[in-house]
Amino acid sequence: MEDKRNIPIIEWEHLDKRKFYVFGICMTMMIRVSVYPFTLIRTRLQVQKGKSLYNGTFDAFVKILRTEGTAGLYRGFLVNTFTLISGQCYVTTYELTRKYVSRYNNNNAVKSLVAGGSASLVAQSITVPIDVISQHLMMQRKGESMGRFKVQNQDGKRMLVFGQTKDIIVQIFKADGFRGFYRGYVASLLTYIPNSAVWWPFYHFYAGPWFCPESLCLSRPEAV
Repeated sequence: MEDKRNIPIIEWEHLDKRKFYVFGICMTMMIRVSVYPFTLIRTRLQVQKGKSLYNGTFDAFVKILRTEGTAGLYRGFLVNTFTLISGQCYVTTYELTRKYVSRYNNNNAVKSLVAGGSASLVAQSITVPIDVISQHLMMQRKGESMGRFKVQNQDGKRMLVFGQTKDIIVQIFKADGFRGFYRGYVASLLTYIPNSAVWWPFYHFYAGPWFCPESLCLSRPEAV
């Protein structure tokens, strides 16, 4: 059977921006809702001393559900959803940077290398402060905290979600200043920038003649 692969290179001008942003946010949100409890469990397992609280993933899931309810599995979730912005900024930065670099160099590998690194720089600059805050909220157990900061209850009443967020933000700022929101920022850049800068050029490598001979691959879509 004849191989009729179609591996077009999708550029910024080919995208329906409204569908891209709406569907992108909705799909990412659905994934976040399903995996967030396990992100919280992983974070608590990494922070605890030995097996002082949980013996493993399933044990942590059962204990959190039993003592804190379903809400306990989603501590910090609303704050964490703001990282959806970083995801959209990542793709936007990537595409706009590719478009800008193409003025000086039309090599797809070069464009993707620069754009991928730039996109991760922008995304991590947004993501890290949000992650720091949400991770401190993940550490808030019922009546106690596993981390450095503890949400203060007002007159024995349960504080609203964004009230807890504000309280954590104030405590981080008092303890560490603005730099406290960027703990691990350099490590994140050193992790994600090289990964993104190397990963994207491989798309064009796989779409190239080594993997897709010119006789088999269709031409790229025209801008609409």
